[in-house]
Amino acid sequence: MKTSHFLNSIFKTENFNAEELDLVLTQFEEVEFSKNEYLIEKGKVANYYYFLETGFLRSYSIDTEGNDITTKFFAENDIVIDWHSYFLKKPCKESIQALTKGKCWKISFTNFMRLFAIESFREVGRTRLVNNYFELKNHSVSIIADQAKDRYLNLLREKPSIIQNVPLKHIATYLGITDTSLSRIRKEITL
Repeated sequence: MKTSHFLNSIFKTENFNAEELDLVLTQFEEVEFSKNEYLIEKGKVANYYYFLETGFLRSYSIDTEGNDITTKFFAENDIVIDWHSYFLKKPCKESIQALTKGKCWKISFTNFMRLFAIESFREVGRTRLVNNYFELKNHSVSIIADQAKDRYLNLLREKPSIIQNVPLKHIATYLGITDTSLSRIRKEITL
């Protein structure tokens, strides 16, 4: 495989020998998706996980009152996965939907297990899992402990591409506020 492959930004050539890297890259399949397409659907088992090359996605769930609540955003280089469903073969409790058209690389569970023998591959997975956990934990605590304006400013600082490319209604539910509150916060910041 050529070194300019997108997945080389995730599976770095210095961490794998040529044979391992070739095996890793050949286990992934390129997937193009359209705006509003689902990569993972609630109630179904996630048989793939993805590395996002281009585009934006979100995970969401429907609350007890029927409201669509965004739980996470995905942007370039992110892993797009329902960890619980992929590894435990349980139905997903949320959906992951494209907010824009884009491209990603998917791997089946069978192919993932084939690569698990490669130490560097396991390390990439472990690092991604730990980072996802900390991001989720920080967001959960922030919803409880931080002011809405601070949550917005943090998202703006850490993931400006989300603010620039995602509909405000999804950003508002992710931040745990209404569209009106988000508009007020944005207006305050620009003054």
